[in-house]
Amino acid sequence: MTKKPSSVPLAGGALLALSLIVGSVAGVLRGQPSVGFIGGLGVGLALLVAIALIDRARTR
Repeated sequence: MTKKPSSVPLAGGALLALSLIVGSVAGVLRGQPSVGFIGGLGVGLALLVAIALIDRARTR
């Protein structure tokens, strides 16, 4: 018997939230919290898109 791949999607929201927090903290340490937040948002969105693409390829 072959195992059917799971149809449960992967979640990337935790990575997005974590990257926002880490980016903000790094920004505060450098004196630029807004820049850190935007950087964390960019990294988080990139990770989110990567996980979505991996999940899409996995379920096909």
